[in-house]
Amino acid sequence: MNTEWAEITLKNQRQCQGEVILPGSKSIANRALLMAALCDQGQRTTLTNVLRSDDTDRMIEALQALGVRLEVESATSTTVHVHGCGGHWPQQPAELDLGNAGTAMRPLLAVLSATWQADARITLTGDARMQERPVAALVDALVQGGAPLQCSSQWGYPPVRIAAGLQGGTFTIDGSASSQYISALLMALPLLPQDSVLRLVGEVVSRPYIELTLAMLARFGIDIIVQNEHQFLIAGGQRYQSPGHYWVEGDASAASYWLAAAAIAGGPLTIRGVGRLSIQGDVAFADCVAQMGAKVTIHDEYIEVEGAALYALDADYNAIPDAAMTMATLGLFATGTTHIRNVANWRIKETDRLAAMATELRKVGAQVEETASSIHITPPAELRHGVIDTYHDHRMAMCFALLGFSNAGVTIRDPLCCAKTYPTFFDELLRLTAAE
Repeated sequence: MNTEWAEITLKNQRQCQGEVILPGSKSIANRALLMAALCDQGQRTTLTNVLRSDDTDRMIEALQALGVRLEVESATSTTVHVHGCGGHWPQQPAELDLGNAGTAMRPLLAVLSATWQADARITLTGDARMQERPVAALVDALVQGGAPLQCSSQWGYPPVRIAAGLQGGTFTIDGSASSQYISALLMALPLLPQDSVLRLVGEVVSRPYIELTLAMLARFGIDIIVQNEHQFLIAGGQRYQSPGHYWVEGDASAASYWLAAAAIAGGPLTIRGVGRLSIQGDVAFADCVAQMGAKVTIHDEYIEVEGAALYALDADYNAIPDAAMTMATLGLFATGTTHIRNVANWRIKETDRLAAMATELRKVGAQVEETASSIHITPPAELRHGVIDTYHDHRMAMCFALLGFSNAGVTIRDPLCCAKTYPTFFDELLRLTAAE
């Protein structure tokens, strides 16, 4: 990406065709980095197709600060060799700054609570936005298990000070805010000497991410017994075992932008890195685009898309809230009103996405109704040019890039915020939309 872009204007893009190779999934990469570090001493795991972005670099830096040996060929290399330490961290820093990387903060909070030395303390902190993002449900669950956690600013928000003391037992957690809390506990509790039961209450958001975590844990030798959708039995004293090699599949959330772009602009477009064999729930967004009218063919490891006349959907997106962001702007090119329901957790992401999305959609002429957990979008007869604020949120920037396919076009401020998960997004967009 052009590192001098303060803003970018996109207009009258008439095609999106060819082939795109997705970057590795951030969610999978950060889980895999931590799981590989937890493998037995002396075991090496080679991770390939690792996304190199702000969030994954935060996890890499945190593990290095803890003394984990990682071999990375360069700042942009997507292959990382991780040498396990079995949860016996060679170094004990006083603080880890995780920026705004939720996929680093949440699992490290749980795993370090389960593995930290009795005579030391460590504080997990982040940038200003991270300190506004609640982790109360996870902190409360860990405190249930004896972890002597302290929140130095406000209870349930970073910075969080960690000390030893977590014990196995029965853990109850509200799953309605973030599946990352549940995934964090699933990664940490097998490391405790005692057995544990994890019970979920409330409506669980983003359940496919929990399934993703379970699948990855199985690859790394951890056995979780799923009694039902709301209860897991977790044997204590388990040890992570290296699979030797782990390929990080493409980012299914990122695939949503290309699925939408091809649906609007006709394609054909081949999206490589996710498909029928994907372990990510966001691949279901391909089915949504097909329901809208586009021609979508899903293969084992890639998806083909061709555009058509599009019709708005009314759907519950609780399972795929990240990909649902794309539906908000894709709906501007569809006939009818788009109803995006059951996405209350948008409010605790990189920004309050429900409020931000409503504000920016109105700039281009859309009629928008925002509720506590939903957004309803009716496109105008003719879109108007908008100067879009991204709120330092990568998904806001990439979603609104779709308006480049309108006659009015769009100007996006701070496109560099995409570096959080997809540093090359706008380069790829300009390549795929360039006239031959």
